[in-house]
Amino acid sequence: MTERPPIALTIAGSDSGGGAGIQADLKTFHAFGAFGTSVLTAVTAQNTLAVTAVHPIPADVVRAQLHAVLADLRPRALKTGMLATAPIVRLVADEVRARGLRALVVDPVMVSTSGHRLLDAGAERALRDELLPLAALVTPNLDEAAILAGFPVTGEDAMRRAAETLVSGGAAAVLLKGGHLASDELVDVLYDGREWHEWRRPKLATRSTHGTGCTLSAAIAAGLAHGRPLREAVADALDYVQRAIAAAPGYGAGHGPLNHLVAARPTA
Repeated sequence: MTERPPIALTIAGSDSGGGAGIQADLKTFHAFGAFGTSVLTAVTAQNTLAVTAVHPIPADVVRAQLHAVLADLRPRALKTGMLATAPIVRLVADEVRARGLRALVVDPVMVSTSGHRLLDAGAERALRDELLPLAALVTPNLDEAAILAGFPVTGEDAMRRAAETLVSGGAAAVLLKGGHLASDELVDVLYDGREWHEWRRPKLATRSTHGTGCTLSAAIAAGLAHGRPLREAVADALDYVQRAIAAAPGYGAGHGPLNHLVAARPTA
């Protein structure tokens, strides 16, 4: 008898272009053999060029979605993406705390690849103060790390200092993504308060980077849903994203989507 896939949950906004947000998360969960459930926080109008409209979902509707999923399809792991407003951030934090949810991956989505602001200042503070202390892992890029840590993050030394700052602020672990480093090499750093791990890979010459953060955090959550140790889940997710970028279909005139159809590493 085939073992049932573990349930994973994404709490995030939509992407009408299909490359990021809820759409990317569900594709990634499927690639990793996890059953995806979702709570929609915002509807966006976007493509590979720009975000042209954002409509946050009312907080009571977000809460109703969460209650419906958690009452019947409790996830083994979950991730957050675009949370849009401070009330949504707070209610998600309240529910995670009240329901005793574990294996929470927080992707602190603040600015889109095309430069559109996706989180207001009040929501940024709520995310840092209320949600990060509940996270098993936080996955900021350099710009997000600078906002959360309170100082510029432009090099590897600053990446490590920012990771230490976020762990001291309550996050169980931080994966600081170095994709925006001014270098020909990708450097990603994982810190759990005790141990450091890093991954180095050549930077691919491509504009197909839309949805990389969403895809990476969803892949890590799927790995955790399968019961993989954090370091293994991160390594498998980084491998998947790298190959998904390399195999990108080249859609759109801007930052194109990844190829979520590439095979993920097997569960064992």
